[in-house]
Amino acid sequence: MTLTTDAPPIPPPTPPAPTLGGGRRAGADGFFRLLALGSGLLVLVILVLITVSTAKESWPAFQDMGLKFFTSKRWAPNDNQFGALAFIYGTLLVSIIALVLAVPVSLGIALFLTEVAHKRIRQPVVYVLDLLAAIPSVVFGLWAFFLLREPLGNTVYPKIASATSSIPILKTLFGEPVSGLSFFTAGMILALMITPIITSISREVFATVPDAQREGALAMGATRSEMIRGAVLPYGKVGIVGAVMLGLGRAMGETIAVALVIGSSPQITAHLFSPGDAMPAVIANQFGEASGTYRAALVGLGLTLFFMTIIVNIAARAIAGRAVKV
Repeated sequence: MTLTTDAPPIPPPTPPAPTLGGGRRAGADGFFRLLALGSGLLVLVILVLITVSTAKESWPAFQDMGLKFFTSKRWAPNDNQFGALAFIYGTLLVSIIALVLAVPVSLGIALFLTEVAHKRIRQPVVYVLDLLAAIPSVVFGLWAFFLLREPLGNTVYPKIASATSSIPILKTLFGEPVSGLSFFTAGMILALMITPIITSISREVFATVPDAQREGALAMGATRSEMIRGAVLPYGKVGIVGAVMLGLGRAMGETIAVALVIGSSPQITAHLFSPGDAMPAVIANQFGEASGTYRAALVGLGLTLFFMTIIVNIAARAIAGRAVKV
C-alpha cells in the first residue's frame, strides 16, 4: 500500500530585508568610489593646467625659434638665440651616468638586506639609507663642490684619463679633464641621491617574493646566488623597472646639486669629464635675470623637461607590461 500526502511544497526562504547598517555601508562604498574617481580626475586636471600655463608662457620662444629650439645647440640670450639641444643632451647624459652607477649598487644593497644580512645588521643599514634619502639636494651639491671638485679634477680624473689613453672608446669618454666640474661629477652626485630611492623600492619588492619560491629553488639544489637569479629577480622584475624609472625621474628633475657641479657650459660632447649644463640647472641659474623671450625660452625648457618625464613614465609602464607578459 502506497501512502500519499497532499501537503503543499515548502516555499524557499525569503531573503532578509536590508538593514539600516547595510544601507550605510553601501552609501559609504559609493562615496569612496566617487572620492577616488575625483582624486584621479584632479590629478589629470592639474597636469592639463600645468601644460596649458607653461605652454602659454613659453609660446613666444617657440614662435620665434620654431623647431630650432629643439635642434639647435646655440644658447645666446644677447643675440636672441635659444637652442635647447645641449641642455637636453646634458640632462639625459647625467641621468644615464647616474643610473649606470646607482642601479647595480642599489640592487646589490637591496638583495643583501633581504637575502643575506642578519637582522642586527639589516636595521642599521635601513636607517642609514633613510637618512641618506632625507638629506637635501643642496647639501650634496655643496659637499661635492667644496670637497670633491679639486680632488676629482686634479687627481682622480687625470689618472683615469692616463690609464685609458690607449683604449679607443674609453679614450673618447675619459679624455683629459678640464676641471672637477663636469658631466661625470654631476652624474656621481645624482647616483648618490637616487640610490636610497631605488634601494628602498627594490627591497620592498624582494621582500614580497614568496618563501615557497626560495625554498623550492634551494630544495632543487640551487646555490644562494642561483636562487636569487632564478627565483627572486624574475619575480621582482616589474618592481625593479618601476624603481629604476622613479630614480630616473628624480635624476632628470634634480636642480641645485647639478647646477653646482656640472660646470654651466652648454655643449654636446662624448667627453664625460668636460663641463656641461642641464635643463633644470640652467633654469635655476638664469631665470632670475630673464625677461621677455629669454624668460619664455627658460619656461620652454621646463615644458620640455615635463614632457620628457611623461615619456619616461609611459616607457616604464610599457616595459613593466612586457615584463608581466613574459
